[in-house]
Amino acid sequence: MFNIFKRKKEEPKKNSYYASLKVREVVKETSDTVTIFFEQPEPFLEYKPGQFLTLILEINGKEERRSYSLCTSPYVDPYPGVTVKRIKGGVVSNYLNDHIHPGKTVNILKPMGNFTTDFHSKNKNHFVMITGGSGITPIMGITKSVLINEPNSKITLLYCSRSEHEIIFDKQLDQLAAAHPDRLEVLMNITKPGPDWTGLKGRIDAAKIKETLAKSASAETTTTKYFICGPEGLMDIAKETLHGMNVPQEDIIKESFYTAASENAGDPDAQGSDRPFLTREVTVILQGQEYSYAVSPDKTILEAGLDENLDMPYSCQSGLCTACMGRLLSGEVKMDEDAGLSDNEKKEGFILCCVSRPMSADIKIKIE
Repeated sequence: MFNIFKRKKEEPKKNSYYASLKVREVVKETSDTVTIFFEQPEPFLEYKPGQFLTLILEINGKEERRSYSLCTSPYVDPYPGVTVKRIKGGVVSNYLNDHIHPGKTVNILKPMGNFTTDFHSKNKNHFVMITGGSGITPIMGITKSVLINEPNSKITLLYCSRSEHEIIFDKQLDQLAAAHPDRLEVLMNITKPGPDWTGLKGRIDAAKIKETLAKSASAETTTTKYFICGPEGLMDIAKETLHGMNVPQEDIIKESFYTAASENAGDPDAQGSDRPFLTREVTVILQGQEYSYAVSPDKTILEAGLDENLDMPYSCQSGLCTACMGRLLSGEVKMDEDAGLSDNEKKEGFILCCVSRPMSADIKIKIE
């Protein structure tokens, strides 16, 4: 018999994963995109450019969690902000575009994510940004941070949008490029342009990426870093092109907003495993306290923990955002998806509880 410890819902334990932010301002970026700026809490919300927030909202009587990249820079912007593009049928994105308003308090999971970099005034980097649609959101925060922190670095931004009217941060990018003409080059690519558009047209392909890089190459910089973020198709083309150009893997920083891992959840064939998933007991160390519970074959470690009313941190539940990351102290698990983890994190024993399934009987995980 498994020894199950449940936490009572009426006595939630406070922890450091969560915070509350009050909406300061809502800015309409395009017809289907808003930027939500929050008041700074006490103490200040610390974050790195390119990281994301997980918003926790109650909509139609149900708790919803979604992750949105911060579009702001802690070095430039006084208030943190996220940009949300409306998605057809998207419960949270539609709610935020239609109903969020100044003064509303929103619960969040504190900033996280590895789509970022360190800055130093002596660096001479060339930042190549390849992005499309709402993928510009984290790129915006990184761009502003580079311009303020690294006077000897330059940025080449290749930004793909469907139409001229759907360019997020259009005016802001124009202003930044005008203020830093020798350090920021913005190349707009429109897939369905109007008759007056004179810039790049059509879909982004390998030839266009190579041409952009050839024109933007600079002998004045010593290191080139590649940041790619956007729709899955654009991401695949960019990665394949850069790999074909022998760009080192460690110089490519990418942010994914989608994965099909959940479609293969619990399917041993899809996971390439011939070992059966069995109901097993796991122990999770959460905020210094141990909880043991059973995980059935149709559940992930996170799902089973939430069923036991454990206040485990999570967001995307698809193995991308790393909100549910924990260190595997003993035992063996199978992850449906590990794209959110860096190679070093995997070597150090970190796993993602939202896509992990127990493969042995002695599993212990510490959520730090």
